[in-house]
Amino acid sequence: MNKNLGTNGITTNAGGAMTNSLEKRANLTGRRAVVIGGADGIGRAVSLALAEAGLEVALCDINSEAIRTTCAEITAMGRRALGEMADATVPEQLAGFYKRAEAFFDGLELVVNVVGGVLMQPLMDKTLASCAEDIQRNFGYVIESTRHAVPLLRRGRGGACIINFSTIEAHRAAGGFAVYAGAKAATTNFSKAMAWELGPEGIRVNVIAPDTTDSPGNRQAMPEPVRLMSADVPPEWWMKAFEMYIPLQVPPSTDDLANAVLFLASDLARSITGQVLHVDGGTGAALGMLRWPDDGGITLPVPAGHTMKKLFG
Repeated sequence: MNKNLGTNGITTNAGGAMTNSLEKRANLTGRRAVVIGGADGIGRAVSLALAEAGLEVALCDINSEAIRTTCAEITAMGRRALGEMADATVPEQLAGFYKRAEAFFDGLELVVNVVGGVLMQPLMDKTLASCAEDIQRNFGYVIESTRHAVPLLRRGRGGACIINFSTIEAHRAAGGFAVYAGAKAATTNFSKAMAWELGPEGIRVNVIAPDTTDSPGNRQAMPEPVRLMSADVPPEWWMKAFEMYIPLQVPPSTDDLANAVLFLASDLARSITGQVLHVDGGTGAALGMLRWPDDGGITLPVPAGHTMKKLFG
């Protein structure tokens, strides 16, 4: 029997039986999705992956050029796409987008809430207004999006699912990100509560928690002085740092996060709800254990003596 090795390392026979089997089990083709923050960065990867898997996509974003580009790529795949300029953190704009999505689709099978972000800053340097903005951007709008989405998911064709993006910071101490971390932890527990509430209706609710990913949002989270200090760091130094920090030694890509969305949205995950999927290369499991250079592969929260001498001697 002839075999081919696909680009994702999946072995298939010449007839593509494995691919057809996975597509049948996933059962995504023809579903309709809303992606909040779906035109740029992680959201763009999610929207394109959904379209490639056979879904129609309605997305909103604050980047008008990215909306045009992403929607053009979706329609080029032969899928319907709706792109709207809307700030999800502004209730009136989010409600307006959902009204247009309802007119476009009538019902939904999937909602992905990607929007989030923060600027690293100690709590005592923040204003009450900036704290409120962080909470709305990382938790408040998720409540509103869910309230708009559920009636449309109830009118869907089955397999209804909400996927909320959180972060590893919701599960550990996060200096400089206190309000952000608290808001994302609230999103996580809110998602679990909604999984319980909506379970009898067959609507699943899950969470994806990334860590270090090369996206515009992650880069913008660093204050300007920190970005300037890192501006002249060679790329190979970054990779060495990732090898220390990430057990798999490579940061997850935006496509890796999109793959997690595809899994949770599909019938492959039809019995999974109220769960957090950590797509982080293992950093959440490591809990601060690092592979220090020249320590012979030993992982410790602090380096061994001879490495300390190099660093501090």
